[in-house]
This record gives sequence, C-alpha cells and structure tokens, in this order.
Amino acid sequence: MSRFLAAAAICLFALTLVAPATAAGDPEIAALQVGLRQKGFYAGTVDGVLGESTANAVRRLQRRARIDVDGVPGPRTKAALGLFGKRSPLGKRILVADARGWDVAALQFALASHGFPSGNFDGYFRVSTERALKQFQVWAGLPADGRAGSVVVTALKAPAPTCPVTLAPPVAGPYTDVFGPRGNRFHGGLDYPAPSGTPVSASAAGRVTFAGWSLGGWGNLVVVAHAAGARTSYAHLSQIGVRVGQPVESGQRLGRVGSSGNSTGPHLHFEVHLRGAAVDPLSGLRR
Repeated sequence: MSRFLAAAAICLFALTLVAPATAAGDPEIAALQVGLRQKGFYAGTVDGVLGESTANAVRRLQRRARIDVDGVPGPRTKAALGLFGKRSPLGKRILVADARGWDVAALQFALASHGFPSGNFDGYFRVSTERALKQFQVWAGLPADGRAGSVVVTALKAPAPTCPVTLAPPVAGPYTDVFGPRGNRFHGGLDYPAPSGTPVSASAAGRVTFAGWSLGGWGNLVVVAHAAGARTSYAHLSQIGVRVGQPVESGQRLGRVGSSGNSTGPHLHFEVHLRGAAVDPLSGLRR
C-alpha cells in the first residue's frame, strides 16, 4: 500500500484534534505513534508525521497480530493496539484525570504544540497533563477545570501562538535542536552549542524579571520581559551579568554560556513565551 493511501486511511478517523498550522504534525498520528511505542513497535520521535518509520512500525504490528500487512492503521490494526487504538468521536468523551489511551496521547501532543508540554507523550492523564491542560485553559480564556471536552478541542484547533516581537540571535553562532518533538517529549526552545564563556545577549529590549539559580534543571537562568506579553529565557549560564528589575537593550550582555543545571555540555537553551505559552523562537528571530 502506498504512503499516500496510508495517509488517506488515517485521515478517515483522525479528526478529533487537528494540528495547528505551525505544529510539527498531526496529534492523531502522534497518538498512533504513542500506541506503537507502548507496544514496542516504534522507537522514533513522536512527531505526528506519517513517515516510513511509522508505516514500518504499523507493518510490524500487523505481522505480530497476523492481519493483512499493508502499513495502513485500519480497524483491525487499531484493535491490535488495544486501549491505545481506541478513540472517541468529537466531544463524546471528556478527558479527566486518570483517563488513558489514544485520546489522551492526542491531547498531550496538541497541548505541547500550543506551548504547554506535559512531559512524556504516553497517553496517561496524570498530574503533569492536568497541569498543562489547566494552563492552556487559562491562556485560552476557558474555565480551568482540568476537563478536556469539545470546547478545549475547538480551542486547540486554533493556530499555535507565535512571537509578537522581533528577536536578535542571543548567541553568535548556529542553533541545533529546535522547537518541537524530540523523542517522546517536546523541546520548548532552541539550543545554541558554544564554548563555555561565550557571551549571551538579550534578544530584544526589555526588563529582567529573573536572574539566578532556577529549579527544574535550568541552572543559572535569566528571564527578560518584552512588549506584548513576550518573555525570553536564557538557561544553563555559567555567569549572570544582570539583576532583577534592570532594563536591557537588544544585544546587551546578560551572561555567558555554561553547562549549569541539567545539561550535557556547554550550550544556551533559549526559550520564548507569550503569556505563559512556549512559542517557536524562529517565529520571531531575525534571519
């Protein structure tokens, strides 16, 4: 079966959560990948993209289940996934704490794509997923009740937010890891590998709102508030050169690259948030 036909088959049932225009992929395909991972058939990135590795994982499942091997996740293939192959029609199932399965995995991916990641894409509605959902509900102007029904689904169909201010690169040099899925998690910013001590500069004019050691693995962290509700974060610094409340201009030195906190080597982890939602820094960075 061709990749086109496989994609068409998925589209017949992948209608609950529609990926925003700037997301890496479709939450429903991401849910399929989560189910395949849970069964041990897929080890790739949960990116919501129906690529060859995902189709191959479907074929492996089909061989194990002794059904037609065509790479298309039809009804029998979904049944072979058990809980992670079941989904509910739009709005019929309200997701709450302790729910699990396909719909929860799709919700986790959609929340992450809108800037509210909850940790692993695993299809289990635990505390971290509830927290991310409530944060999204507040951001979207909805009651923060931790329940994901048709109103939340509709809100998640809107385009993901983008950076409202123009940003200059915070480090002289290329970035590597980008905003989006990585493994079975979501990377919320850009990584700039650079030697320890490399200057880190403010990406736009603003005011420092945090400068110090941060819990959560960020190590030495500087956060700068900008216009229109945007904030930029500069993590894993070896040195901090500003203080809370200090105004800064674009290009002004904030600190130096390091490897503080949970870091595998010297680099700057750079994030952009808009009213609490992580947004793709590339949507604001000057090219």
